[in-house]
Amino acid sequence: MPIIRVELLTGRSAEKKAELAKEFTETLERVAGVKPEATTVVFVEVAPENWTIAGAPLGAPPTSK
Repeated sequence: MPIIRVELLTGRSAEKKAELAKEFTETLERVAGVKPEATTVVFVEVAPENWTIAGAPLGAPPTSK
């Protein structure tokens, strides 16, 4: 049973997440032959201040060196 964990920034609507889950599920079925009822999709939403790239939170202003 595949479990797809999607980590993304907060702010997507329930409708968008449902659309994404449907697409992931259909892709696994088409490409890997996995029955839709066997696929689980989990969305983990993260606030921008808790997501960092190159050591800087996305919710923080850029720093100069």
